[in-house]
Amino acid sequence: MNAPALCLPPSMHVLERGWLSANNVLFFGRDQVAMVDSGYVTHSEQTLTLVHHVLQARQRSGLDLLLNTHLHSDHCGANAALQARYRCRTLIPAGEADAVRHWDETALSYRATGQQCPRFFFDGVIGHGDRLRLGELDWQALAAPGHDPHSVMLYCASEGILVSADAFWRDGFGVVFPELDGEAGFDEVRATLELIRTVAPRLVIPGHGAPFDDVDPALARAFSRLDYLQADPLRNARNGIKVLLKFLLLERQRIALDDLPAMMRDIPLLKIANARFMQMSDEALARWAAAQLERAGAARCRGGYLLDA
Repeated sequence: MNAPALCLPPSMHVLERGWLSANNVLFFGRDQVAMVDSGYVTHSEQTLTLVHHVLQARQRSGLDLLLNTHLHSDHCGANAALQARYRCRTLIPAGEADAVRHWDETALSYRATGQQCPRFFFDGVIGHGDRLRLGELDWQALAAPGHDPHSVMLYCASEGILVSADAFWRDGFGVVFPELDGEAGFDEVRATLELIRTVAPRLVIPGHGAPFDDVDPALARAFSRLDYLQADPLRNARNGIKVLLKFLLLERQRIALDDLPAMMRDIPLLKIANARFMQMSDEALARWAAAQLERAGAARCRGGYLLDA
């Protein structure tokens, strides 16, 4: 679906995708059509259809440039499909170049999270301070470590628009994954939020959820959440475990409860987070995670299955 305009420039179009796939942001320039982030692999056909419809509506024939804010699977899973369809140039965060070049699924997090991403190529990289011309507007890449150490945001000073990916949402930010694995992340999230406060955008296009313009209250909520998580890292671990299981459930729609302990044990990041923070048996962790999702209204246990809700 197309997200509410909220005074977007006419050269931009936002496809709000939900939670299995990240939002897609399209830019229409005189000589180039560009897009930020591509969604999850199981939604590739939907991504291709949505992009085709927008291109048709704009009377454009193809996609010239694809840019990824970071390389979590829900942001780049349809890269390969878009490249095959449009032969588009692709830019990725500079810190991920070697991992993509050698297709290291461990470094790219896909093996660690138990998620899928077909191999794709890239033509160039983007890093902090780089400038791009998208939709006849000037944009600057801003480093946004925390949720992902290599993530970037895009900021258009003339329009006051920030494409924030998972570094900043209306109600927080993405899971601080490095902290689950014993790496630093909380201080990096704080620095990214401080940068956003300094930039002071009028409008934010997040990686998930609708664009929003109540930026100051959203920043206050984000800082408050960060304080809460940093005060007890177990809270971030619990959240991360629930998010990873919910993602699997969104992808598969149902998981047999008898299979859940072994499935969670075989996902390296879940195993690491359990060993570092939860210290539960496989069975106890699976029961806890399923119960947490059900309590939150994000899943239902019926007939021996955990069902998406």
